[in-house]
Amino acid sequence: MPFVCHFTGKKSSFGKQRAWRGQKIVKGGFGLKPTGITRRKFRPNLQKVKAMIDGIPTIILASAKAIKQGLVIKPLKRRDGYTAQQKLAAGA
Repeated sequence: MPFVCHFTGKKSSFGKQRAWRGQKIVKGGFGLKPTGITRRKFRPNLQKVKAMIDGIPTIILASAKAIKQGLVIKPLKRRDGYTAQQKLAAGA
């Protein structure tokens, strides 16, 4: 399962992390200099969610933003009466 949101397509991006050293020129120093530059990952806030995809409950990765926006439709739980709905669907 790739680390990508099923609905929005958000995925990891890359950047750099910088460590600064020195005293500011305003405070009488020679200015801040970057001392350590390392590669880093920016990862989206992905959650494992059980969602209805083409009428089948499936576990997918969805971003928190997609869940908040209501793009994820979750299946009914047993206590909410999905068996009664299945019986009605089977009878019809």
